[in-house]
Amino acid sequence: MKKMFFIVLFSVMALFAIEVATVEAQFNLPKPPTKNNGEKWRIAYYEGGEYIDYQSIFAATIKGLMDRGWIEEAQIPQMEGEETETLWNWLAKEAKSDYLLFVEDAHYCAGWDEEKRKELQKALTDRLNRGDIDLLLAFGTWAGQDFANNDHSVDTLIISASDPVAAGIIKSVEDSGYDHVHAHINPGQYARQVRTFHDMVAFRTMGIAYEDTESGRSIAGLDQIEPVTKELNFEIIPCHTIDDTPDKSKAEKSAIQCYNELVRKADAIYVTLQNGVNPNTISRIVSMAQKYKKPTFAQGGSKFVKNGLLISIAQVDFSSLGQYEAAIIASVLNGEKPRNLPQDFHSPLKIAINLETAEKIGYTPSADVFISAEEIFEKITRPKEE
Repeated sequence: MKKMFFIVLFSVMALFAIEVATVEAQFNLPKPPTKNNGEKWRIAYYEGGEYIDYQSIFAATIKGLMDRGWIEEAQIPQMEGEETETLWNWLAKEAKSDYLLFVEDAHYCAGWDEEKRKELQKALTDRLNRGDIDLLLAFGTWAGQDFANNDHSVDTLIISASDPVAAGIIKSVEDSGYDHVHAHINPGQYARQVRTFHDMVAFRTMGIAYEDTESGRSIAGLDQIEPVTKELNFEIIPCHTIDDTPDKSKAEKSAIQCYNELVRKADAIYVTLQNGVNPNTISRIVSMAQKYKKPTFAQGGSKFVKNGLLISIAQVDFSSLGQYEAAIIASVLNGEKPRNLPQDFHSPLKIAINLETAEKIGYTPSADVFISAEEIFEKITRPKEE
């Protein structure tokens, strides 16, 4: 097994090198660091609420900017939980750059609170229209919905929105619909995930828990998944949660209730990204699925497989996505219109599997699964609760 892990590690490193080279070629890099008429570019950050992927992708993007010379090389500080403010404060006060200024009071987080979201959208829109900010990094679906519009004209990069087209953020994969807006999109990623899941586990019914709102359905990827049900002849069994709420315990309780229902009703479970699925609840979800011998697929990546869900698409880190976002920033600050830059970027599908979970639910991986697996977890690692 140790030999297999070394082969996996080598494969991941090789794939990462290829992906970075692809990014470099796609954007005709290097795009040299440049100033804004002799001044530093003033950057702001907005997120609908804290989420671990925003933190990871933001840090990877900063590393990508360091690699390109926009920020001096330095150790990125350790962050707690899912917050991004620690990194922002470090960028504003300690990081060295001749080109970029991360404005100290320009980090905005709505905390998944609808009222605060409305207040911050208005306040930040007013600020953008005063000419105080040159580039806005908008993380997540809420952020994209709030700032992909003509209420301002500041260059805006929508990062880590689950499905920007389905969420009404951008017009299409090829066109954001606004000269000043760019949104990264991985078209069809959830359909590919479900096809992979079905190839590995021939289920007839698949449970999905999500908030029954436009945003919740978009995050769950229903617009991509529903056509696949006809193609592969299976049925979706839904359960509706509470997700967009500042009350984390309420989101967690609703998620637990839904998964407790779904493990009894469905052949397999597609565990979607939402606030109620987190280090405080994932072990309980895993236990419920194991009790009823139900295979699970983690929409959010291999960190959940490490914690005991059966399968996901491997995401060793967000390095390639960070390189992509850094390339977009470099292009925009060198005068490219965000609308003119490619929005489609994704890494190849790579499987992650947990062997302890497979044994507990009675699932025997085929030889093909082992061949295609990039991450193999032999044991379940319980996360540290928040």
